[in-house]
Amino acid sequence: MAQTSRAPRTWKCSGLRWTVGGPELKWDGGRGSPLPRGKRVAFEVAEGGGRTCVGARGHTCPLRAAVPERSTGARCEECARLDRAHSVAADTIADDPRPYHVYLAWFGPGLLKVGITAEERGSARLLEQGAVCFSWLGLGPLMAARRSEELLRAALRVPDRIPYGEKRAVRSVLPGSAAERAAELADLHAQALALREWPESLHREPYQPVDHVDAFGLTDLPAAVGEVSGLIAGGVASGEVLAAAGPDLHLATGRGVVVLDTRLMTGWELIPAGGDTVEFTVPVREFRREVPGVQEGLF
Repeated sequence: MAQTSRAPRTWKCSGLRWTVGGPELKWDGGRGSPLPRGKRVAFEVAEGGGRTCVGARGHTCPLRAAVPERSTGARCEECARLDRAHSVAADTIADDPRPYHVYLAWFGPGLLKVGITAEERGSARLLEQGAVCFSWLGLGPLMAARRSEELLRAALRVPDRIPYGEKRAVRSVLPGSAAERAAELADLHAQALALREWPESLHREPYQPVDHVDAFGLTDLPAAVGEVSGLIAGGVASGEVLAAAGPDLHLATGRGVVVLDTRLMTGWELIPAGGDTVEFTVPVREFRREVPGVQEGLF
């Protein structure tokens, strides 16, 4: 009697999380896979299933709706709306009694932002965003923290968002010392605390920079040649972890260093890809390299 081969078990990724021990890939069911530097990551996207919505607020999507391959949110329109409606970032919650930190974060030369996070979360939000260094700015009620955000945007033109593409572009060319990396941060912190319109109920925090270069593994990080633009059924990703910052993995592959935004993994059914010579076959958007002395346009 012929034996039938058993189909490999599929896994569903719920994203990269930062723990006390470092970054971990989390899977449906609660299991985690630590991602120390030097670890080999290799997976194949299962054929036939397609990418489906991950749901919202811990609930599965009732429609199991299909979502685009390049979406980092991996949610259908309705689940995205529900998830955002309960998000502090959406400015829809005004009566949260928890104290909130206001922070200033630096991602590279000229890339600074202001943000807020619940005090109980500590620095987890900064690790999730890939902040190279940061400092607390204030602590107090949610609405006072929001007003300080608005104040910095209006008075000092500090944004509250920086695109991930801009963060990735500078990780391999950061200043060498923590003091150099924090110089812009120190200047902005002083300017912010000097503003007259500072909310009275928000306690001002002293400048105490925290550097994440070692936590992320960014020292001597080689420049990336490209980034994964999306997964596809049957596609394979394989490489050695050189660094992890925010949701991004910088992987050493046969084609050079490639950045994988782990948010692109959610919603897919994945299976292990064995062997040390597995090809990297998911779509990659190559980074454009400027050639010195070559002008490609009139201006």
